[in-house]
Amino acid sequence: MKKNVGGIDKVARIVIGALLIVLALTGTIGVWGWVGVVPLVSGLFNTCPLYQLFGINTCKVKK
Repeated sequence: MKKNVGGIDKVARIVIGALLIVLALTGTIGVWGWVGVVPLVSGLFNTCPLYQLFGINTCKVKK
C-alpha cells in the first residue's frame, strides 16, 4: 500500500489513537474508545484508505 500519511498527521493519529484506547481500557469513555485502533494503525503504517480514496497525501514530496 502506498504511504500517504506523514509528519504531524502521523504523530496526531498515533497519540489520539493511543489515548482513546487507554481511556477505553480504564472505562472512562466506554467501549466506543476502541475506535482508536483505526487512527493508531493508520499512523503506524503511514497509510489511510480514506486519504487514498479522496486523493489526499500529507507526506513530503521527494524531488
